[in-house]
Amino acid sequence: MRKLISSGSPYEPKVGISRAVRVGSIIAVSGTAPLLDGQTVGKGDPAAQARRCLDIIKAALEQAGASLDQVVRTRTLLTRIEDWQAVAAVHGEYFGAIRPANTIMQVARFIDPDWLIEFEADAVVE
Repeated sequence: MRKLISSGSPYEPKVGISRAVRVGSIIAVSGTAPLLDGQTVGKGDPAAQARRCLDIIKAALEQAGASLDQVVRTRTLLTRIEDWQAVAAVHGEYFGAIRPANTIMQVARFIDPDWLIEFEADAVVE
């Protein structure tokens, strides 16, 4: 069974994506930008943007019948690699006890130049 999860992002129908997709016990969460009501949250503040992204991911996982506890991998994409410590600290607030596999990388930019970060996550529900 395939379950599609939406967060209401204006990019979902434009791009033809879901916030998350659950197939069986596996949940994949798309690259998640710091949006609220279609507007960028925390312009210029990587920690604030990280919190917003992780809150969106948490909500998507809950819609899919999971929680942050089931996350096995995250990916941190940054436009400014020098923000890694501020963003990693926020990641640690959410995942410190869970400790999923993680990759931190720099990218050239995102769709919106105000986005400093996107997160992806994968979860397995046993």
